[in-house]
Amino acid sequence: MKLDDLEIYQLSMDLGEKVWAIAVQWQYFEKNNIGSQLVRACDSISANISEGWGRRTYRENRNFLYIARGSLFETKTWLTKAVKRKLLDEELFETLANDMNVLGIKLNRFIASNEKKISNA
Repeated sequence: MKLDDLEIYQLSMDLGEKVWAIAVQWQYFEKNNIGSQLVRACDSISANISEGWGRRTYRENRNFLYIARGSLFETKTWLTKAVKRKLLDEELFETLANDMNVLGIKLNRFIASNEKKISNA
């Protein structure tokens, strides 16, 4: 299986593009402060999935998957701040939150699968 075939990678890449499309529209101050943090956190999800995949050992992969999961939570925090600061409407937030929940569930399952492989090694 190639990285591009990995569903959690595809979902995280799609989320990153959605977040980018939002943040790039903000004014300079908002883009420079919340926007850059939001995009970095969101892009970190797919970047860490990718880096872990490239390590090719289950133990190293696990560490990067945990970092990716942390970045997913950070992304939700920045999106919540964007809503509270009236940069993002609730409806769009809910759509993105649903995407993040789906990704989170699939990421947790992938981590659990990885843990089983570590235990059996």
